[in-house]
Amino acid sequence: MSINQENDHTAAPKAPPLAFLRLFMYCFVVALLMAWGISFFTTPSDDLSLNPNAQPRVVAARGSLADDEKSTIELFNRSANSVVYITTSRLARSYSSANLLEIPSGTGTGFVWDDQGHIVTNYHVIKDVDQGSGRALVTFADQEVYQASIIGVSPENDLAVLKVNNLGSRKLSPIMIGASANLQVGQKVFAIGNPFGFDHTLTTGVISGLGRTIKGENGQKIGNLIQTDAAINPGNSGGPLLDSSGLLIGVNTAIFSPTGAYAGIGFAIPVDNVNLVATQLLRHGRIVRPYLGIGMAPPTVATQLQVQGVLIFDLIDNSAADKAGLRPTRTDKNQNIVLGDLILEISGAKIKSQTDVVQQLSKHQVGDTITIKILRGLRTKEAKEMEIEVELNEGN
Repeated sequence: MSINQENDHTAAPKAPPLAFLRLFMYCFVVALLMAWGISFFTTPSDDLSLNPNAQPRVVAARGSLADDEKSTIELFNRSANSVVYITTSRLARSYSSANLLEIPSGTGTGFVWDDQGHIVTNYHVIKDVDQGSGRALVTFADQEVYQASIIGVSPENDLAVLKVNNLGSRKLSPIMIGASANLQVGQKVFAIGNPFGFDHTLTTGVISGLGRTIKGENGQKIGNLIQTDAAINPGNSGGPLLDSSGLLIGVNTAIFSPTGAYAGIGFAIPVDNVNLVATQLLRHGRIVRPYLGIGMAPPTVATQLQVQGVLIFDLIDNSAADKAGLRPTRTDKNQNIVLGDLILEISGAKIKSQTDVVQQLSKHQVGDTITIKILRGLRTKEAKEMEIEVELNEGN
């Protein structure tokens, strides 16, 4: 006989519902944690140790600065007044009216070149002003602001010269010029500029490499650059790179960075190049290039003749080459072709192509005298090598 449990009054009582047990345990744990937190974060009132008579700590006397610190401070104080902050703007027409608006377009750095108020900077710093309407403002270390005019630019060298207007009686501090031909990797360098608008910022580092080549903002390659790990950021462009004597050895011009910010690789234009370019811009407002005044035969001609060099095909009347007595290719009275002089060397450098000729000329200035080694009388019994001195004149 079976027993019906529902009617069996001797059975065990029912267990509490599972949800009730969970709620009970949750409340217990929360109460325990709150009690622990109160005891941990509060301090009994009798343990408070406020001291109404508390005084600032005694400042310990600082020892003398290290010698390298002193020299860096002295270098900055001596050079800061030669560095300027450049801001540029451009004019744009308002969409809502016929009025012209002045819109900020860029910032950069420059430095005082001479006591007449000329400022050297990167071309890309003032490019918007040069290519359109707008103006460049120059701010000195004492926060005095002056408007500047563009004297000359060299986009291929990424350099420009400005002239500060209305200086009045202001005395300028031209930067001291050094040399870059004898620089060495490992030398200490110092950069002063205006990164992100923070004017007259000093950063330090070393020369990391020499003879570097990068592509400028106009797409042209800029060669023979100084590489440095001194922090260079947007706004440093056009500022001075100094050696440990405070002498200008380069103009900070670019950084290599995947993000556009400092990544430990910056580049500066060597001061020897800056000195030459700035002088030409001051004299002529542009770069004046020397030229020979020759027409060069295509390289296929030298290949066909089985010679190495550049054949002079034509001469410009009264050019440097013409005055020096170089000979072009011509036809004689019998309509036979008489080959011109074959250029073998310029200033001791072997010439293998037209590019070699251009590169050698670019190393010289108008008025320089160069020595050209030629082969005259090509493919004749009278063929002979000879050297001719040529005084370079101005070309386009």
